[in-house]
Amino acid sequence: LKLIFITAQLLYTMIIAKNISKSFGGKQAVHPMSFNVDKGQNLALLGTSGSGKTTTLRMINRLVETETGSISINGKNSNTINPEVLRRNMGYVLQHNGLFPHYTVAQNIAIVPNLLGWKQQEIAYRTSELMEQVQLSQSLLQQYPNALSGGEQQRVGLARALAANPDILLMDEPFGALDTVTRHAISHEFSKLEMLKNKTIVLVTHDVQEAFTLGDVIILMHNGSIMQQGTAADLLFKPANSFVQSFFEKNRLQLELQALRLPQILHFLEPADTADGSAVDAELNLWEILSQMDEHPGRAFYAHTQDGGKKLDQQRIFYALEKFKTAMA
Repeated sequence: LKLIFITAQLLYTMIIAKNISKSFGGKQAVHPMSFNVDKGQNLALLGTSGSGKTTTLRMINRLVETETGSISINGKNSNTINPEVLRRNMGYVLQHNGLFPHYTVAQNIAIVPNLLGWKQQEIAYRTSELMEQVQLSQSLLQQYPNALSGGEQQRVGLARALAANPDILLMDEPFGALDTVTRHAISHEFSKLEMLKNKTIVLVTHDVQEAFTLGDVIILMHNGSIMQQGTAADLLFKPANSFVQSFFEKNRLQLELQALRLPQILHFLEPADTADGSAVDAELNLWEILSQMDEHPGRAFYAHTQDGGKKLDQQRIFYALEKFKTAMA
């Protein structure tokens, strides 16, 4: 049975970090920590500056070597893989996009395919395909990065990271150079991109909303240690300690609404007499549903259920939220 469990874990787990740590100049940057990232899962490393997030991310692709422990990538110890080969098989998106200023957009995207020896026709097709997927005009291909907006540069950086279609994408504060409004808008757009659906993603961010938007699982770090690991709802409604509790106090109500999707509160909603009106997408979080209601104040909303439907309005959603919180306490 143990062998079957281990085999199943390897089939579904892309990254396994066991007791990894790192120090610089005698100062412990990352204390021994362990975590897994399943295939197709998005892991957000969240925390303030100096918490060890970026060091942890860089240990995954060996830009920083682990001091203790090991990291397995798709069942293979990363120390047995040539670092250059390892990095070419992982996409990497940086805060300031890392685009080469004297390369055109097309040349920037083509860097890894060129290193891998792709034919020019294949590169041109892949570049055009990626521009469409990140919703950029083909007319930008011959432009240089300084002619693009910050948001456009980040999209090109993502396209370059995904050019060779890697299974793993590492993102280090990918939207950190943008203003808050633009950052949240673009991170929301990125979460909807079809090209990211089957990728295993590890994201570093100090922005809670960004972590909630992009992370299936969140690791909250502080002083090089894991404070708690779990979903956004786990961290908000079942904090492991006082640090976790206090970390999310700012804008807590908004975060709670963003952390919960409709299926999680359906049990606490009263059945509707009729199912007339607009059906709400079950994939939306409560914050997004309330935003839709604000945009259409005269419209009736309901949720599909097996026994018919449940009426939705602001009062019912907040009532269900409080019931959910009581049940989680």
